[in-house]
Amino acid sequence: MSTGQPEKVSIRFRGSKVSKLKELDLFPKVEDTYKETSKVGGTLSLVSFSIIAWLIYSEIKYYMDSKFVFRFAPDADIDEKLQINVDITVAMPCQNLGADILDSTNQNPYMFGQLEEEDTWYELSPNQRIHFENKQHFNSYLREEYHAIKDLLWRRSFSQTSNDMPARSHIPNRPHDACRVHGSLTLNKVAGNFHITAGKSLNLPRGHIHLSPFMSEEDYNFTHRIDRLSFGHPSPGIIHPLEGDEYIASSHQMLYQYFIEVVPTSVRTFLRSIETYQYSVKELNRPLDHGHGSHGMPGIFFKYDVAALRVTINQERDHLGMFIAKLCCIVGGIYVCSGCISRIILMIVNIICCRWEKPTPQKSAPMTVTPNLVLNEKNFTIPDILPVQLS
Repeated sequence: MSTGQPEKVSIRFRGSKVSKLKELDLFPKVEDTYKETSKVGGTLSLVSFSIIAWLIYSEIKYYMDSKFVFRFAPDADIDEKLQINVDITVAMPCQNLGADILDSTNQNPYMFGQLEEEDTWYELSPNQRIHFENKQHFNSYLREEYHAIKDLLWRRSFSQTSNDMPARSHIPNRPHDACRVHGSLTLNKVAGNFHITAGKSLNLPRGHIHLSPFMSEEDYNFTHRIDRLSFGHPSPGIIHPLEGDEYIASSHQMLYQYFIEVVPTSVRTFLRSIETYQYSVKELNRPLDHGHGSHGMPGIFFKYDVAALRVTINQERDHLGMFIAKLCCIVGGIYVCSGCISRIILMIVNIICCRWEKPTPQKSAPMTVTPNLVLNEKNFTIPDILPVQLS
């Protein structure tokens, strides 16, 4: 039942939470009226912004250009097979040559397969000679400067096996005088001996022999050219030292020996992973003369052995958090250093110009206060309970 009197409702004002958060601000702001600008500060600001932009660009470029890390570990993959890739031309007809492989397991060499023998001419046509000489000079440069340019080769995905010998532009009008031995074989990953010598091979229970009963000493000519000799699958960045080499025999009875150390290599980049091999080689060439104590069998012998260590090549990049931290350090460091330099320059200028007077603060305009409203924050209070009259 209403009594006719207006009902009063009390509302409690608990204050603004934003004002309490402002009290916890650890980074107080300076009003624009108290900031003083100068030409020195503006010039240093432009220089600082330019340096920051250049350093950020350099840091981003360095982050995008990944690096290759080489690690060494024992090779535990004993069941892996070894692939050899061969393309060699010898200045003897194919009917007088034999090419095969014998490894330390003494297995039948025909179990690994056979290389193709193709009758050809040893003398190259003009276009082939230009191609081979370019490859020879380029490969020689890579072998000498590899340690200086290896990162560039890996980063640009350079592959040495990209260009093959072009077709012969001129066909000689004479019988074939050379034999091209080429192909790929899958071998056991053990030490072995790949050789090219006179006579066809005859397999025996404990090895094999080469028979050349109808050949005279003048028929021997082991002048040879190596267009390709590699192990494993082709991979960018790996240099094959023997490719592009050519040796002219100084006598009929010549022995060419290549001692090859094959190193298992794992290549892991952002795009792919490859299991392959690279190798180092030592050479020994000598003429045979049994009358003066230089014994042996004329031919071309590649004696290879597999290293016990595996090289792992990883393409790596700095962590994203480290990259962001470097950018923050660049911006913060340049900002602090430019501020210190600005203060030092202003202090020197003030000393030289004898500016000792302190600037007088500007007087603010008088504040107008209405009679019924107090704007002073110290004297402005809000009661806890506000009476509200409801009609």
